[in-house]
Amino acid sequence: MSAIALVGSLTLIVSKETLDRSILPLVSFAAGSMLTTSLFIFLPESIEHLGNETPVFISFVSGFLMFFVLEQFLHWHHCHHSSGKHRPLTYLVLISDGIHNFIAGLAVASAFMIDIRVGITAWIAEALHEVPQELGDFGILIHGGWERKRALIFNFISALTFPFAGLVVYFLSQSINVSYLLPFAAGNFLYIAAVDLIPEIKNHASLKTNMSHFIFFLLGMALLFSFKMWMGHQH
Repeated sequence: MSAIALVGSLTLIVSKETLDRSILPLVSFAAGSMLTTSLFIFLPESIEHLGNETPVFISFVSGFLMFFVLEQFLHWHHCHHSSGKHRPLTYLVLISDGIHNFIAGLAVASAFMIDIRVGITAWIAEALHEVPQELGDFGILIHGGWERKRALIFNFISALTFPFAGLVVYFLSQSINVSYLLPFAAGNFLYIAAVDLIPEIKNHASLKTNMSHFIFFLLGMALLFSFKMWMGHQH
C-alpha cells in the first residue's frame, strides 16, 4: 500500500491529458468499491462476529463522524485534482495524507484480524481509492513548487503510516478486542465514498461523462460483490 504512493512517477511517462482523463473514472471505480465494502462486507462481518448490537452501530457512526470532524474542523478534504485549489499548502497535504493512511491502516489491519478474506477485500478497496488520491496529492505537491523526486519521496514517507497502523493493531490485538475497529472502518469507507468521492463524479455537463462515471461506479461495486461471493463460497 505504501508503494502506491509512488504512482506519481506515472507523470514522467504518461501525458497530463491522459492522466486527467483517467482520474475521475478511477475515482468512480473506487467509490463503488468502497461503498460496497462498507455496507455489504464490513457491516455484515461486524454483525456476524459481534452481534446485532448497539455498540456495533455506535462504532460505525463514530467512523463516519471522525472523517466528518477532520474535514469540518481541520479543513481537510480528499481532493483528486492536481490544481491545488482545495489544499494549497503542500505540507498540509502530506500531514493529512499521513493521517488518512494511518486510519486506513487501522481499518485494513482490523479486517485481516477478523478474517484474511475480509482483509484482502479491504485492501483492494482501499488501494483502488489510493491510486487517484496519490496522483492528486503528487500533482498538488508539484503545483506547489516541489521537484518530482522530492515529492515522490515525501509522499512515500507519509504513506508509511499505513503499515505502522497495521503493526499497532496487531500488537493491540494481543491484549484488547480490536474487532470493533471493523464497523469503525465501515463508517470510514462510507464517508469517503459518499461524501468525498461521489460528489466529484456527479453532475458533470456531459451526459456521456456522467454515464461513463456511473458505469465505472457499477464496475467497482461488481468487483467487490464478486469478492463477497467468493468469501461466501469459502465459508
